[in-house]
Amino acid sequence: MKNQERVVIENIAPTINNGDFYIKRVVNEIVTVTADILSDGHDITAAAVLYKHEKEKKWKEVRMHPGHNNWQASFVVEKQGYYSYKVVGWIDYALNWQHGIERKIADNQHVNSELLEGISYVNKCELKATASEKKYLKHLADIFADANAYQESITEAVSERLHRIFYNYPEKILLNSSKEFQVYVDRLKARFSTWYEFFPRSASQKNGVHGTFKDCEKLLPRVSDMGFDTLYFPPVHPIGEVNRKGKNNTTEALKGDVGSTWGIGSKYGGHKDLHPQLGTIEDFKSLIKTANELGIEIAMDYALQAAPDHPWVKEHPSWFKWRPDGTVQYAENPPKKYQDILPIYWESEDFKNLWDECLDTLFYWINCGINVFRVDNPHTKPFYFWNWIINEVKAKHPDVLFLAEAFTAPKIMQQLGKQGYSQSYTYFTWRNNKHEITEYVEELTKTDQCEYMRPNFWPNTPDINPFHLQHANESKHIQRYVLAATLSSNVGIYGPVFEHMMSNPIPGKEEYLNSEKFQICNYDWFKENNLITIISKINKIRFENEALQQTNNIKFCNINNDNLIAFYKWNDSKDSELLIIINLDEHYMQEGMLQLPLAELGIGNHHHLKVKDLITDNVYEWNNEWNFIQLHASLPFHIFKIKK
Repeated sequence: MKNQERVVIENIAPTINNGDFYIKRVVNEIVTVTADILSDGHDITAAAVLYKHEKEKKWKEVRMHPGHNNWQASFVVEKQGYYSYKVVGWIDYALNWQHGIERKIADNQHVNSELLEGISYVNKCELKATASEKKYLKHLADIFADANAYQESITEAVSERLHRIFYNYPEKILLNSSKEFQVYVDRLKARFSTWYEFFPRSASQKNGVHGTFKDCEKLLPRVSDMGFDTLYFPPVHPIGEVNRKGKNNTTEALKGDVGSTWGIGSKYGGHKDLHPQLGTIEDFKSLIKTANELGIEIAMDYALQAAPDHPWVKEHPSWFKWRPDGTVQYAENPPKKYQDILPIYWESEDFKNLWDECLDTLFYWINCGINVFRVDNPHTKPFYFWNWIINEVKAKHPDVLFLAEAFTAPKIMQQLGKQGYSQSYTYFTWRNNKHEITEYVEELTKTDQCEYMRPNFWPNTPDINPFHLQHANESKHIQRYVLAATLSSNVGIYGPVFEHMMSNPIPGKEEYLNSEKFQICNYDWFKENNLITIISKINKIRFENEALQQTNNIKFCNINNDNLIAFYKWNDSKDSELLIIINLDEHYMQEGMLQLPLAELGIGNHHHLKVKDLITDNVYEWNNEWNFIQLHASLPFHIFKIKK
């Protein structure tokens, strides 16, 4: 194919799979686009990024500038929804003319012919120019043609004023354009959220009594006082009675056993119904309303599976895969077995009705006031199903967010992020030493994963009682929470077992003994301890400092002790800058010399710096690149606010 275009556009970033998927931002974030822009010869090349919101017809333009290795330009996404962007490039013949005549004038050459040539470039700009600019351009056209005005002509021909006009009104001959790419823009909560999880059936303050939504409502001030803005409930639907699990995941339930909340569906209803002992739909809506008034959003669990006595099994038998003996193979996620759960048969011939019902379930709860969903085991359902259902929901309800609970192969977790999940659980739960933590956070923030996979760091979950937390002391729990809450802008804990340090395991397994998944637990909900106080302070610091409301702006700092980890975080405008140092040894004091990241801080050695510990209010004054750090296990961290 014959092609006269002279500008080549390559290696555009950020893009995901060359544009197969959109990148992600939240409102008022910046998209910085880079590209290789090449052209033959020595003519002046120009390029721009064009962008527009999905509801806008006209493209906006921001010019690109060449850097050391590529060209770049940035734009701000100001509204939720989809934006499109692309890169265009052209030879700028007017600027090329000005550059050429400037060199000839500097060489004392006569440029009468070049001035006459310049008239055509001046005239073309007149069509787009302002009134004052048009007057100036008309004057240039006159003097360029007047041999008696030669001296004025050569002065104006190379003037900055004419340069700006040429730059602002380019004639884009043989314009080359890249394909279009997309960015999806969420509300801020997609990037910054603080989650707390508890089981509503354990919310009662009376021993052995099944909790209710009204009991949950009484606990909302406690959740708010601790600084959490998202309260996540495991499934609140009716629980199956067939193959119900007993305590500690036994396969036979005894009288009074309440079963796993993830065994959804019984004679009392399915995914659009509430467990009758929790309360009515009016109770649930009241809980949502009261939570919202306290700045808390209720997050629901979205688990696409069914107990054997779920209404779907009789009403839609083709949604399940039946074996010759008339049974359905129960769900498995090796080594775990879920005898109380039937998996959905996603290859069903009736898949369209199945998908529609799954979507209608989401719409039902959204209409009740739910805008956040934690999705159970999404990696066991088709990727393209998630792409479809998330896009369908967000087309009508752009505020809705989805958290993917998938602890599986990295590329599968990444694929879920690409398909549209707002946030993702991560391997942080198991990353424990300095090398593991640093390597993992660098992977999340310095590769293209930062464009589509928003991490949510959880020290524990009802499913995961990691070995390093089993029988752990207070210092270890503090260490794990401050790591999660400062490394990631999205963080969550499963409580109250975490803040009460209840970590007895099933021997040899990363599971809780007497797991709340299979029984009602009773807690002293209003018990106070040092860990709760510190968690609350950390959460307050997160809300007050924008540096902790994003994940990707992070620089790990040198510190000559593997039991100490240090990192610098900042917001885009750099008016919020923090330095965090954490002792990874929960038993002993650790000390070392910390190297400040001078280049990132924009200061030189011996620059006077004040750092204020936001937990203790202690202030330290530093004048050197290397500074002494000492952290005791009792308070194993500093969160320093930097004052230059």
